[in-house]
Amino acid sequence: MTALTLSTSSAATLRADAVVIGVAKGEHKKNGDTTPVIALGAEAVDEAFGGKLATILETLGASGGEGEVTKLPAPDGVKAPLVLAVGLGEAPAKGEPYGPEVLRRAAGAAARALAGTKKGGFALPVDGDVEAVAAVAEGALLGAYAFTEFRSGDGGKGNGDKGKDKGKKARRNDNGEPLAEVAVLGAKPRDKAHKAAAERASVLAEEVARARDLVNTPPNALNPKSFAEQAQAAGKEHGLKVEVLDEKMLAKGGYGGLVGVGQGSQNPPRLVRLSYTHPKAKKSLALIGKGITYDSGGISLKPAGHNETMKCDMSGAAAVFAAVVAAARLGLKVNITGWLALAENMPSGSAIRPGDVLTMYSGKTVEVLNTDAEGRLVLADALTRASEDSPDALVNVATLTGAMVVALGHRTFGIMSNDDAFRTQVHETAEEAGEQSWPLPMPTELRKAMDSPVADIANIGERMGGGLSAGLFLKEFVPEDTPWAHLDIAGPAFNESAPFGYTPKGGTGSAVRTLVRLAERTADGELG
Repeated sequence: MTALTLSTSSAATLRADAVVIGVAKGEHKKNGDTTPVIALGAEAVDEAFGGKLATILETLGASGGEGEVTKLPAPDGVKAPLVLAVGLGEAPAKGEPYGPEVLRRAAGAAARALAGTKKGGFALPVDGDVEAVAAVAEGALLGAYAFTEFRSGDGGKGNGDKGKDKGKKARRNDNGEPLAEVAVLGAKPRDKAHKAAAERASVLAEEVARARDLVNTPPNALNPKSFAEQAQAAGKEHGLKVEVLDEKMLAKGGYGGLVGVGQGSQNPPRLVRLSYTHPKAKKSLALIGKGITYDSGGISLKPAGHNETMKCDMSGAAAVFAAVVAAARLGLKVNITGWLALAENMPSGSAIRPGDVLTMYSGKTVEVLNTDAEGRLVLADALTRASEDSPDALVNVATLTGAMVVALGHRTFGIMSNDDAFRTQVHETAEEAGEQSWPLPMPTELRKAMDSPVADIANIGERMGGGLSAGLFLKEFVPEDTPWAHLDIAGPAFNESAPFGYTPKGGTGSAVRTLVRLAERTADGELG
């Protein structure tokens, strides 16, 4: 993992391989282009360029647009041989700071561009502000990620390294060796708040990387059993209590959803409970993650072209797993249980069929009309079991519906809830964490379409509003008096396009930071 240091050095005097400065959009020209404006923190570098850095960047075509990267050889007076100017987008009003997410994305873009560099000094506009220091550190560390486990010749073992904790594994960027060290300039290395912010950024980045690694692991190397083994290994390392229910225990316990979804695969299902407790905790959270390690659609087979990325259907479980470990590493004063509902959805002679009726852990019966609507079945069992521990709030995370991608695109997850105030709090928390989300309704009229003539409920309703219907289905398995939120991360969980900001191609670790921030707010008494 990329090392992180805080430095009071100026951008000109820091001994590094590259120094990163910020550039914002300035005045608009007649042709619509904008002139670049040098951001705070780069004064010494601009001085070394004779005060003409903005003019040079404009000549090179830089505009200050978000994520834009321009490299220049450093002049005399700057100890680093390379200057990297990264776009910040629109400059804030005079006297106002840049937003944390602006800084995160800029730092991430710069870190990706510095692949192969030993040390990068990030002279972005932080001016000693703790929140800004945290944002730059977090963005740079997140941007330095790459998944290399299965590449030959780069140290990858190619066997999935089953059962081992991968949270601190060395990683390499797509274009070369990782940026070995991030030095955040304008920070205060001896200040307690700054040191705490740096430590939190490191933990968050490592746990987001854990989730990304899991999502990126091919399904022949990650199944319910090996996923559970990774949870057990991490629990041992970080002091978590981990319980695993195998297929026999699930059948005996009446977990009809998990057993039903997993019965078509030679890799049987698991339900994993990770528990973190703090002696001074006053509140408790239960986090539930959908963990379909591969989703073929089952008998309701997915069409060609929709199977290739279905290793990512366990992104919710990965996020929950990483968030619980992060909470333990940060020592948050909150009790958290994480539930990983793990199964592989495959077609075979033993697979569930459209028309089958399952008896869930709650005792309710479900008519399965579509075996590709399997995530809600495993979540329903886990939600019921998690509720038995009487948490103060429940949050489930899942790549649940393609309808959510149609509604919100590839970068925003949806939030549904049985409590409007809690839904708002979760949405605000996601914004604080830097993750795009949107609150959605749960229209009661959609529930009727899930009425079944042979069971208590069917697992699908009408096609229109399918993402909302999925939320209504899950609501049936949540106690009315417990605040609950459903995060459908189907869009942002897996990036099939080019990297941007601190977001890589492939698994993104979506919702990890939101869940950690939610745990922090709960510990601080801000929720409930």
